[in-house]
Amino acid sequence: MSLPEIVSRGEWRAARAELLLKEKAATRARDALNAERRGLPMVEVDEEYVFEGGDGKATLLDLFEGRRQLVVYHFMFAPEWDAGCRSCSGFLDQVGHLAHLHARDTSFAAVSRAPYPKILPFKARMGWTLPWYSSCGGDFNRDFEVTLEREGELVERSGLSCFLRDRDRVFHTYTTYERGLDGLGSTTSLLDLTALGRQEEWEEPKGRASAHGAPAGSERIRYHDEYDD
Repeated sequence: MSLPEIVSRGEWRAARAELLLKEKAATRARDALNAERRGLPMVEVDEEYVFEGGDGKATLLDLFEGRRQLVVYHFMFAPEWDAGCRSCSGFLDQVGHLAHLHARDTSFAAVSRAPYPKILPFKARMGWTLPWYSSCGGDFNRDFEVTLEREGELVERSGLSCFLRDRDRVFHTYTTYERGLDGLGSTTSLLDLTALGRQEEWEEPKGRASAHGAPAGSERIRYHDEYDD
């Protein structure tokens, strides 16, 4: 195994300071990219998708659970499989407590093509409590290009899609696939993909903060059982 070079503490500090400049530049570039993402246009979702979950049939609007935004993780689980994708399972394992997303008026749900009776025992095995729906028999996965036809066979790929609700109208704002999921899972990383972002005053474009004068950053975070509904 190749290990890092051994140096003195002073040499380490100098090297760390040099790298920190690049890290800060990367942070500024990421903020600019997130602002550009929030500037993307959106498209209205007119299709009447039907899902199945713990409470029976549901529409895409139902998946919002009354909140303004929805993040959908396209979990690879084909109808003929006996278990969900290992990589997708690793992704869901690292998603934080949903109360922090809910506090920013954003819901999260996983969607797979497997029938719900297959999803339910696997979900219990993994110990997950987050919402997970089946899109079996519908075109949702095809329309959002996570189920593709290649050489006459259907193949799955992982992805994540963001939606925005304006009353009863639903809009698709963003989707990313495969390597685009690297580094995601935390509350802020998921919010950064949405049209409203972290909803803080410093973000561009202006006018999407959830409340003027509201605390920003870490000051806004509560214990997950202390948020107001």
